[in-house]
Amino acid sequence: MSLSGTGVIAIWHNLQDTVRAEFYEWHNREHMPERLAVPGFRRGRRYRALEGGPDYFNLYETADVGVLSSPAYLARLNAPTDWTRRVVPGFRDVARSLCRVRASLSVGLGGVMLTQRFAVADTERERVAARLADDVLPALAARPGITGAHLCLAEEALSSVATVESVARGTPTLVPTWIVLIEGIDAAHVRPAGAGITAGLSGATLTVGLDTALYQLENVCVPADAPGP
Repeated sequence: MSLSGTGVIAIWHNLQDTVRAEFYEWHNREHMPERLAVPGFRRGRRYRALEGGPDYFNLYETADVGVLSSPAYLARLNAPTDWTRRVVPGFRDVARSLCRVRASLSVGLGGVMLTQRFAVADTERERVAARLADDVLPALAARPGITGAHLCLAEEALSSVATVESVARGTPTLVPTWIVLIEGIDAAHVRPAGAGITAGLSGATLTVGLDTALYQLENVCVPADAPGP
């Protein structure tokens, strides 16, 4: 199983302690089901950091990148619930990218995820993307204990659209442009994959250096978990 579509929302963030307990109830019981009720959303996941940070990583998979600018999705972003308005001002250090999936190889959904964020010079974009997609990720995906390897490239203009919900967070949002995700059965198998990405980027001109973190899966939501019309 690869990523469940060719569109992705990748979100990293910390939380103020004052909203942490309420965040879990909101995210489990309202926010993830609400997102998965939007047509074209296929799966949502939340992870908690084991190494590195920020503390949380959220991944939403959509049928295609067009879903991320659809009227239904924008309507949700521009009409946040009262619960959302209470929780999201407690978000800190937010990084959020709306992405097109460039490559995805998988045999299943892993319980541990390595995320790597970086940026490559525009003049080298196609060459480096092809190297990662055609050579580096297949080699990593074939390693024992690895269940998936994915390359996502941000749609920067789409990622930067201001909405009522983004304004409610009240803090600047970074837009990582290159994202590699490696998932697997445990940290011992997934952690070394970061070195494989570093080696694969050898010789490339990075305009933003590698930011690596390791996460443990906390929750998964699919459309069947979302409320009906």
